[in-house]
Amino acid sequence: MKKISCFLLSTLLLVLPLFGTGCAPALTKFTDYSFDYFDTVTTIVGFEPSQEKFDTHCDSIKALLGEYHRLYTIYNRYEGVNNLCVVNSSAGESVQVDEKILDMLTYAKDMYRLTNGRVNVAMGSVLSVWHQYREEGLNDPTAATLPPADVLQAAAEHTDIDDVIVDRENGTVRLADPHMKLDVGAIAKGYAVEQVALWMQEQGMNGYILNVGGNVRIVGERQDGEAWTVGIENPDTANTQTPYIAYLKLGEMSLVTSGSYQRYYTVNGKNYHHIIDPETLMPAENFQSVSVLCKSSAQADALSTALFCMTYGEGNKLIETLSDTEAMWVLPNGEQRYSAGFKDYCEE
Repeated sequence: MKKISCFLLSTLLLVLPLFGTGCAPALTKFTDYSFDYFDTVTTIVGFEPSQEKFDTHCDSIKALLGEYHRLYTIYNRYEGVNNLCVVNSSAGESVQVDEKILDMLTYAKDMYRLTNGRVNVAMGSVLSVWHQYREEGLNDPTAATLPPADVLQAAAEHTDIDDVIVDRENGTVRLADPHMKLDVGAIAKGYAVEQVALWMQEQGMNGYILNVGGNVRIVGERQDGEAWTVGIENPDTANTQTPYIAYLKLGEMSLVTSGSYQRYYTVNGKNYHHIIDPETLMPAENFQSVSVLCKSSAQADALSTALFCMTYGEGNKLIETLSDTEAMWVLPNGEQRYSAGFKDYCEE
């Protein structure tokens, strides 16, 4: 549950009948919710002529999401599946894996290079320390503590992404450092959503929107010719009068937000969230949230984490080098900053 961008679908999720020309069937907007994939809520919205057809498509979409979930989890094993949990427990050995794992890890290495190491799926040894302390702090807030610096530094000795060996010829993954752990929370969900969206396009599905824990991906144009309206959640969750700080009119695009305001624990009155800066090994503190808008959910997912761990200047410079990519930053004081073309998508 790395990502926490919430969204408001167009027309506030009202179910409206739409009538085509000639003999085209009337289309209705349907919605499906589930909590079975990537430990978060999945929402599927689409236009179809009947509930039955929508349900059939949703069953296929969720089956594919479930496959990616079982492959990419680092917390659970599944019978007959060599997933990333198996890879982590077999560090030092080659593990035969599904091509979907090879593809995702190859993409993750590309994102590591693009972001100058701000997104590193080899950070699992460090992130597992934080995960342990966060869980203990949530279970017993009065005894919550921070991980010792020397423990974090020792774990950071085992985060070299070059030790993640992807062997396509033999279909294996090997963690060359036996003390290394993978943690793909910064990229796997967005990558899976993107692959599912591409599959949906191949199947001819059109006029759908996927939201997997805030990783929003639009698949095709709305069937009434309107743009989709997507909202970015206010990181100041106490401000119930303004739950959303921006509304975007989008075509076939992705929107992902990383933020500090939901997954955290408290030590001595200060909140410590889950987005860890690879350089400081501490939660990044430059922003409350960063939202990234681009074509690919995989890229938006990776970039939202990377930008959260950069300064605004560094992040904006990176965004300017990428085509069809925009970003919005919310600073600790609530100030909002934008890349050059972000506001072009905003409603007045």
